[in-house]
Amino acid sequence: MMIKNNTWGDLGNGYYRNPVLNADYSDPDVIRTGSDFYMICSDFHFMGMPVLHSRDLVNWSLISQVYRRLEFSPQYDRMEGYGKGSWAPALRYHNGLYYLYFCTPDEGLYMSTAKVPAGPWSSLHEVKRISGWEDPCPFWDDDGKAYLGHSIVGAGPIIIHRMSPDGTKLLDEGRIVYTGKIAEGTKIYKRNGLYYLIIPEGGVENGWQTAARSTSLYGPYERKTVLSQGKTAINGPHQGGMVELESGETWFLHFQSAGVLGRVCHLQPVQWIDDWPVMGLDEEPVTIFKKPGIPGSFPVCSPRISDDFESPELGPQWQWNHNPVDTNWTLTERPGYLRLKSLPARDIIHARNTLTQRLMGNTGHISIKLDTSFMTHGQTAGIAFTGIHQENWIGVIKSDENLRIKAITSNITWNGPVTGNKIIFFNTDIDINGSTRFSFSFDNVDFFTLGGNCTLESAFWKGARIGLFTYHHNGKGGCADFDLFYYNHDGPCEVNDEKKQ
Repeated sequence: MMIKNNTWGDLGNGYYRNPVLNADYSDPDVIRTGSDFYMICSDFHFMGMPVLHSRDLVNWSLISQVYRRLEFSPQYDRMEGYGKGSWAPALRYHNGLYYLYFCTPDEGLYMSTAKVPAGPWSSLHEVKRISGWEDPCPFWDDDGKAYLGHSIVGAGPIIIHRMSPDGTKLLDEGRIVYTGKIAEGTKIYKRNGLYYLIIPEGGVENGWQTAARSTSLYGPYERKTVLSQGKTAINGPHQGGMVELESGETWFLHFQSAGVLGRVCHLQPVQWIDDWPVMGLDEEPVTIFKKPGIPGSFPVCSPRISDDFESPELGPQWQWNHNPVDTNWTLTERPGYLRLKSLPARDIIHARNTLTQRLMGNTGHISIKLDTSFMTHGQTAGIAFTGIHQENWIGVIKSDENLRIKAITSNITWNGPVTGNKIIFFNTDIDINGSTRFSFSFDNVDFFTLGGNCTLESAFWKGARIGLFTYHHNGKGGCADFDLFYYNHDGPCEVNDEKKQ
């Protein structure tokens, strides 16, 4: 699935506009192998960790996910891992393998490898069981020796360990090499005999990018601020990855905390001045800039991310909220439908098998078709926006043989008509800077608004998302059959002719 912005990103005239990815791809890291670029990002309690591909650093394709579930703690089965899971990752290529590392704040340091970024990726390997680490980055030096740097939850200091050449274990207790103001998200590079730590400091909302350099990996390091908000509207700007083109051009991909939408991705030019990587223009982020000097272009795309559930597998745009219960969902039991089998839960926050997607851009329209024929007494099913302080969802509640339409928007409950219809359509019109409303229909023609405005919110380090859900309070759960998911929006979108990587 190709990702491209129709209101941001590639402007089509040799220039691009930031953010190049106007969606929640947090804590990005990027590398180049040959003429291809690959990016990963953190996804916390949402399962998968996406892998993206590009040939120009502006237009991106979502090509795979690294893992399906986190098996090393029961909190990811109990819906208790909100804000935990995969924190800022790092991606590197070494000796024919792609290496991916991330920490979870409670459990430890994990890695996976793949021969190609489209996968398959190996099962997660626990490098070290430990709590309180964050933001790891591996590094293989010119002599083949391997190292791993990381920060401490709470942001600092930066510690570097010796690591086995195969990247599977640490060989010492590590050494502190840098202490700064909320120093985190370290990426390690080597250029012209100098070692560099690219570090976001000062915090997500108001921080800056620091470059530290030394003739030794263990320091001492001298530092320089190489990117800060300055007079721009780009707050942060926060952590990311630096990548060098075959031509020698250097670019920096980082995130900006953008409220409801989450953490969106910006691309900054880098100039090497006196062996310092000076980012943006005069150390301030750019808004419109000339694209990287790479020939070629991507095809025009349609601003939709839709699914008719005809495939036997979910596309990589879908992510489960916490670990799925694989016996309770299927795409094959009723071909052409996503069937979610209800599990008990006290509320939507604790509902297992909620399937989510990122919100794309600032405005959009989502339609779903739900067949309630196999729902049972006490079961609820529908669509929701993720969050924690505000419930926002619309759905069907089955009571004996009756159905009731219910919407909760900004924690206020609204009830619709009782109906004998088994097929119900739900819509939501999204404007993250304005009103977002729910509506329903029995014929997909006449829609009735139910509820007031939704209060969308970012939560647990992630932007608001849309989700498909079902659960029950009592009785025996039935099945909610989703026959259609249609998403039209002004953000990153899809195209069907991206070559498989």
